[in-house]
Amino acid sequence: MIPYNVKIDAFEGPLDLLLHLINRLEIDIYDIPVAQITEQYLLYIHTMSELKLDIASEFLVMAATLLAIKSKMLLPKHEEELDEFDPELTFEEDPRDELVERLIEYRKFKEAAQDLKSMEEERGLMFTKPPSDLSDIAKESQPEKTELNVTLYDMLAAFQKLLRRKKLQRPLSTKITRQEISIETRMHEIMVELKQLKGRKNFNELFPYPAKEHIVVTFLAILELIKRKEVDVEQHENFGDIFVHAVGEGE
Repeated sequence: MIPYNVKIDAFEGPLDLLLHLINRLEIDIYDIPVAQITEQYLLYIHTMSELKLDIASEFLVMAATLLAIKSKMLLPKHEEELDEFDPELTFEEDPRDELVERLIEYRKFKEAAQDLKSMEEERGLMFTKPPSDLSDIAKESQPEKTELNVTLYDMLAAFQKLLRRKKLQRPLSTKITRQEISIETRMHEIMVELKQLKGRKNFNELFPYPAKEHIVVTFLAILELIKRKEVDVEQHENFGDIFVHAVGEGE
């Protein structure tokens, strides 16, 4: 006995499988030979089962529907006998009508999807002009002072890291001395330091003393300088080091 080899295609659903069988067998969709199509459909179902493929429930429902239609087609078409089983059923009714309507509707959507797919592929072959380089024009339209790219939350996070670092570096024994310094004085010292440097300075390097009072005053002085737009701050990556430079310096 010659084995029957069946090639399994990727079907989207039971109606897709039925359309495939109708096209392959060159069957008129309006006059489906139910016995032949049911046999072919069940053959696919059994093959998928033997290959241990997952068979969706709608495939099994369609198989039951085909068997039911096949059974009705085998019944004698005498009006008297049909009335005994179903008084509302007349001999003109064809049990295939509902299935044919579903197949025709599904085929319309399938053909429309194929047309859209072809349009997508055709559009994919089209190439557009790359965007022009407008960086020079953008630079001319920019104001002299740009918005800061570092938020207050970034500054607070950097300050917290600084406090933890200073705490770890604090000597075991210290001599407490009280040295008061105003925010204005510290602002002046920071500006002098940045202008002498003529470049940017790491945020952490602006805190040379471990005293907490000096650290707090320095941080408030930096925030005030930012508010007055006398200094600018930048950060090249998330959670990276923050750099400070005087506005007009180090650009």
